Amino acid sequence: MTTYLPTLKQLQYLVALNDAGHFGRAADACYVTQSTLSAGIRELETLIGVTLVERTRRVVRFTPLGERIADKARRVLREADELGEIARAAGRPLTGEMRMSVIPTIAPFLLPQILPQLRREYPDLKLFLREEPTGPACEALHSGRTDCVLLALPYACGEVEVEPLFADRLFVAFPQADTLPGSGPVMADDIDETRLLLLEDGHCLRDHALAVCATSELRGQAAMLGTSLHTIVQMVENGLGVTMLPEMAIGAGILRGTHIDARPIDAERAERRIALVWRKASPRERDFRLLAGVLRTAAAERTDQGR
Repeated sequence: MTTYLPTLKQLQYLVALNDAGHFGRAADACYVTQSTLSAGIRELETLIGVTLVERTRRVVRFTPLGERIADKARRVLREADELGEIARAAGRPLTGEMRMSVIPTIAPFLLPQILPQLRREYPDLKLFLREEPTGPACEALHSGRTDCVLLALPYACGEVEVEPLFADRLFVAFPQADTLPGSGPVMADDIDETRLLLLEDGHCLRDHALAVCATSELRGQAAMLGTSLHTIVQMVENGLGVTMLPEMAIGAGILRGTHIDARPIDAERAERRIALVWRKASPRERDFRLLAGVLRTAAAERTDQGR
């Protein structure tokens, strides 16, 4: 008796549709036409003899069984990926494809200095980057859509391996026309919480900045307006308030050409910890630790050059 099994391609189409909730976006994610993706899912439904997706003109709705099968398909695809990872791990280090998610408050400030060195030292590594907030990045890690995440701690990313890289101090940035006490580090109590501009919810830097002051009053009054650090800097430049910036952003020149001063903050938790994380028991652990070493060394060299 012949048993016909779903193909990995069919499972990939199903998971992409479940993630996107839209045939067109799912097809784009799989680099196929919408008709190809739709046909693949219909073939899968015919093969297993059940309806997985309810189709209407406006809505794509998975059946309860479809949701269960899509979750199982994610695990199957992740394990299939690990077959290739096992083979790569047995060969030369840092070769082949690797998918890394990087949070927006790190990517534009650290990667331009680090990637050229990585390309020189490991030319056979094809590093595919995704810039996304910490929450979606951790979800992508656990679902198998990305292999590792470059993020800032503390953040609860689930059951992951963590390789710390370096500490990134937080600075208060304010218009040059403003006056703050003293000329050195700024005490947290001297920051005017009624004028504090932070990133919108979903960015872990917002929580790191609020933790510096650790007061419920500040958490309630802070104006969480910005969608990016560059937007926040423009708000400060126009006298709308003050903000907190990571040292790596300042070192990368985010304040260049502005009339904004920045001073370190004198507080117990006035820093975030940059780290590389990946799934526990990943067969590419050696690669990730090697990558972390390259990132750590390159960041240290960049810091030394900036002094």
